[in-house]
Amino acid sequence: MPFRFVHTADLHLDSPLRSLALKNPELAELVRGATRKALEAIVDLCLAEAVDALLVAGDLYDGSQTSMNTALYLSGELRRLEQAGIRVFLIRGNHDSQSTIKKELTLPANVHLFSGRVKPMLAKILDSGREVYIHGVGFDNPHAPDSLLSSFQAPVVDAVNIGMLHTSLAGAPGHDPYAPCSVAELARHGFDYWALGHVHQRQVHSLKPLIVMPGMPQGRDINEAGGKTVTLVSVTDDGQLTAEERAIGQAVFERLTIDLSDLAEWPLMIEAAGQAIAAIRQATGAEQLILRLHLVGTTPLAWKLRRDPEFLQAEITNLAAGHPGCWIEKVEVSCAAPGTETARGGPDPVEEVADLVRADVLSSFSFRQQIGETVKELMAQLPREVRERLEKDEAAIEALLTRVGREGSDDVLARLHGTSQAEGLR
Repeated sequence: MPFRFVHTADLHLDSPLRSLALKNPELAELVRGATRKALEAIVDLCLAEAVDALLVAGDLYDGSQTSMNTALYLSGELRRLEQAGIRVFLIRGNHDSQSTIKKELTLPANVHLFSGRVKPMLAKILDSGREVYIHGVGFDNPHAPDSLLSSFQAPVVDAVNIGMLHTSLAGAPGHDPYAPCSVAELARHGFDYWALGHVHQRQVHSLKPLIVMPGMPQGRDINEAGGKTVTLVSVTDDGQLTAEERAIGQAVFERLTIDLSDLAEWPLMIEAAGQAIAAIRQATGAEQLILRLHLVGTTPLAWKLRRDPEFLQAEITNLAAGHPGCWIEKVEVSCAAPGTETARGGPDPVEEVADLVRADVLSSFSFRQQIGETVKELMAQLPREVRERLEKDEAAIEALLTRVGREGSDDVLARLHGTSQAEGLR
């Protein structure tokens, strides 16, 4: 019989709400509970596939926000695996090290938590007599600036060796450096499979040996968009390994861009948005689909779309409500007005002001200094981890200043445009 296991990481159980755009209480509650639903789905998959083990390569918890209710819930799910004779192998990640309950939780007997430099665990003896060993290194500090590869023992001779490591590898956008190492260094260590964690996007870094970053099983905001999976691995009696993705995420975030070019009437915009939402809902198999719409293109509706954001959000939300399990997280507008002439043939005063703002105001030192102070005040309210990451990225801050200035000025100009219409200037 082969040795089969599910490999996952970065569940971030009971992660706090990350999106300020989730103003709908029902949607906010759905997102809050999505990580639990993902864990339930992982356990269900383990039971349905009758695997031998579940490997969680770090960040089962989500730092200091975790409560004892999370621990009780987790124990219940792990007991389901225990009752089926399925073993669980865990390592800690950087977020686990911040958890206030990790030292208080008594794990079921089927769970093994790796810590420090320890001997590998015998997971199974294949029918051929070949043994399967699992190696893991945990870390109790939220910062691991150096490689942890030296903490692993050498592979067991004439056996299948599986390593578990929470690592940023050579670095990944949006992720703090953690236990850095290269794919080549992992390959040279001699293990047959590396069960990695930390980076939230799935990637198979090597086929021989198999080195897999499984990605997170459940996205928590629009920056973790797309369908999420775990990895199901089989080890044959002769030691050959195969890996396949299995969909897990119960709530999927997706971005949807809709081109409104040349659509001059509100009903036509609604029709185009409705068709796009229907198409993506039909193509997405997840139980819940959470959309961020981005309206683009050159249209006479450009100013109205910006001027009435709450009405626009309500219209789009109403469209989504016609499709079960479809939600609107946010509607972004990047449409441009088609011309600069009024109906009377003269220059459009609002467009003239817009040209001045774009050419002279947005790039001026005094304006960027003022908006920079505002951005700093807003950043001070962000979680420490997010704030520190942004502060290190000057290019990201500059891009944020540019975006905030542009979008803010467009909103003001949209209101001016509405006033000019009311006064008969158009």
